[in-house]
Amino acid sequence: MEKIIFIETGMGIDVHGQNITKAAVRAVENAIHLNSMPGIKDYLPEQSLDNMHVNVKLAVPIDKDKLDHNLIKQEIPYGTVTVELVDGGMVTTSGIVLEDKNDQNDLMYIVVASVEVGY
Repeated sequence: MEKIIFIETGMGIDVHGQNITKAAVRAVENAIHLNSMPGIKDYLPEQSLDNMHVNVKLAVPIDKDKLDHNLIKQEIPYGTVTVELVDGGMVTTSGIVLEDKNDQNDLMYIVVASVEVGY
């Protein structure tokens, strides 16, 4: 990315089910769904959202190989999207195993996201 214009951060948790992709999608949603960038086109080449580049950086604690990058990319409506994984996040206890929630154990997964927007 040549120039970063905007960065937003978020956190996502899968409390039951031990699904790292679900936690990551929630982190991206948390980062992008509470803001608006009304002037973004003014900063993009040719003032086109097609020229926007979005780098989704995810701090993932476990199961990085199970993370579905396509589901992450689907959260970003415009531009070219890349997904970058770094060490981080957290695995901690939920305190209970709920079989009806597909729990394999009592762990919950926490993922942190940084969404960088630019060109």
